Amino acid sequence: MALLIPLVLKWMVDGPVSDHDPAGVWLGGGLILLLGLLEAGLFGVRRWLVARPLAGVEAAMRADLYRHLQRLPVEFHDRWASGQLLSRATMDLQILRMFLAFPLVFLVVNTVTVVIGFAILFAQSWLLGLVLLAPAVPLMIMCSVFETRYALAARRAQDQAGDLATLVEESVLGIRIIKAFGRHRSQARAFREQTRGLWRTEIRKAKLLSDIWAVIMTLPEVAIGAALVCGVLQVSDDKLSAGTLVAFLSTALALRWPVESIGFLLAMSNESATAADRYFEAMDTPEPEVAGAPDGAGATYQDGLRMTGVRFRYPDAPETGAELLRGVDLHIRPGETMALVGATGSGKTTLTALLPRLHQATGGRITLDGADIAELPVKRLRELLAVAFEEPTLFSATVRENVAMGAGPDGADEADIVRALAVAQCDFVQRLPDGLDTQVGEQGLSLSGGQRQRLALARAVVGRPQFLVLDDPLSALDVHTEALVEAALREVLADTTALVVAHRPSTVLLADRVALLEDGRITAVGTHAELLRDSAAYRHLMSGADDMGDTPRTPRASHTPHTPLERSDAR
Repeated sequence: MALLIPLVLKWMVDGPVSDHDPAGVWLGGGLILLLGLLEAGLFGVRRWLVARPLAGVEAAMRADLYRHLQRLPVEFHDRWASGQLLSRATMDLQILRMFLAFPLVFLVVNTVTVVIGFAILFAQSWLLGLVLLAPAVPLMIMCSVFETRYALAARRAQDQAGDLATLVEESVLGIRIIKAFGRHRSQARAFREQTRGLWRTEIRKAKLLSDIWAVIMTLPEVAIGAALVCGVLQVSDDKLSAGTLVAFLSTALALRWPVESIGFLLAMSNESATAADRYFEAMDTPEPEVAGAPDGAGATYQDGLRMTGVRFRYPDAPETGAELLRGVDLHIRPGETMALVGATGSGKTTLTALLPRLHQATGGRITLDGADIAELPVKRLRELLAVAFEEPTLFSATVRENVAMGAGPDGADEADIVRALAVAQCDFVQRLPDGLDTQVGEQGLSLSGGQRQRLALARAVVGRPQFLVLDDPLSALDVHTEALVEAALREVLADTTALVVAHRPSTVLLADRVALLEDGRITAVGTHAELLRDSAAYRHLMSGADDMGDTPRTPRASHTPHTPLERSDAR
C-alpha cells in the first residue's frame, strides 16, 4: 500500500496537476486517503494476527523448559545457577517473543518492500536507481562487522543478567544470614560490582548500535540527495517528467524506514539468537531417564532392598581421585529397618540419593524386591520409595499441599494427611492461623527448623510407601519431641522396609540392625549391641571411644592441675 501511493502521485502530477484539472486532483487525493486507510487497517490486522499465537508460543516454550528441568538429573542443577535458569525461562523467552512479533515480521516485510521498491525505482529511472543503490555495498560490510560484535556483547549482557538474578535470589533467600552477620554492605558491594559490569556491557551495546545507526541513517540520506540533484537536472533537460521525479523521490522516502530499520532489527535479531542459544543450552541437555518396564511393573518377589557392588563418583570429580562409594554391599530384609552410620563425609547422604535415582550409580546394582531401580520407570520407583532429606525443603503453598506432595498418583485424603501429621508430631499445625490451609511461605521460613523437619517427615510417610529412606530425620528436634516422633515412627517402620541415616544413638535404636559405612564400603553390619561389642570404629562414632579400644577419652576438664603452669593451661 505504501508503494502504491507514489504511483498515484505520479499520475496526479503528470495528469490533473499539469492539465489544471481540480476534479482529477480531488480524485487522486481521495485515492491516496483510501490507500492510507487500507494500510492502517492492514497494519492493525497484522498485529492482531501475530500477537495472539505468539503469546501461546512463549507459554508453550516456557512450559516445555519447566517440564524438561524437572526431568533433568540433580547433577545438572548442581552445576547451573538458579538465576541463570530463571533468566532463560523469563527474560530470554520474552526477547524471543518480541523478536517473533516485531523484528522477524519487519525483516520479511521490509525485505519485500525494498525489493519491490527498487524494482519500481529502476522501472522509473535506472540511472537514479543506481545512485540510490550505490551505498548498498559499504552498508552490507558495516552491518556484517556490527552483527559479529553486537552478538558477543548481547551474549555477555544476558549472561551477566543471569548472574545478577542469582545474586538477588541468594540475597533474598539468605537474608537472615546476611542480617545476622552484618554482611549487607558486602552484599551491596557485590551487587554494585555486578550491576556496574552489566551497565558497561549495555553501554557497549548502545555504542555499537549508535555507530551502525549513524552509518545507516547517513548513507541513504546522501544517496537521496544525490538522486534529487540528478533528477532535477534530468527534468530541466526534459529527460524525465516532473511526475516521475516526484514518484521516484516519494518511493525513495518510503524506502527510508525499511533501510534505516536494518540497524536495530539486526540488534534485536542478535539478542534473540543469543536468547535462543541460551534457551536451547538447557533444552538440549539430554534427559537421563531410561524407558524401563511398563508403569505397572513393580516387585518381582519379596527381597527387600539390596545393594550389590554399588559405586559412585560425582561427574565433576577428578578421574584420578578415589570414588566416593567403592563397592557397597547391603541387604535390608522385607519389613526391616536398617540404620546407616558413618563419619561426616563418608557418603551416607549420597548413598540415600542413589535410591530414588537423584544420582545415577556409576557401577553396581540396586534392587527393590528384586526389581532393578535402573530399569524401573521413575514414576513407579517414586511410588514405591519415599525420602525425607536432612535439609527439609517446603514450598510456597499450604501445609496440606506440602504434605500431600508425598502421596501417590491417587493423592491423599484428609485422613491420610492427619495420620501423617500425627506420626511426625506436627501438633503445631492446629495452632497456625488457618490450620492445614496456612501458607508456610517461601522455603517454609515462617516455620522453625524443627517444624519444617517434621512436615518433611509427614510428607515422606503420607503415601504409606513400601520403602522409606530417612536422612537423619530428627536432627532439628528437642529430646522430648524426638521421643514422641520416635514412638510414632516405630509403628510406621513396622510395616515398611526402611533405611535410616543416623547420627544419634536414640535414632539408631529405631533400627533392627545397623550398617557402618567407612571409606566407601559397608565394613560392619549387626545390631547396635553387637557393633558396640565388636567394632571400635562404631564405638568411636556412638560414644567417643578411642579407636584403639573402648576406653572413653577423658575430657581435659576432669584433669586436676597440680603445677602453676598446668593450672594456667587449664584456665
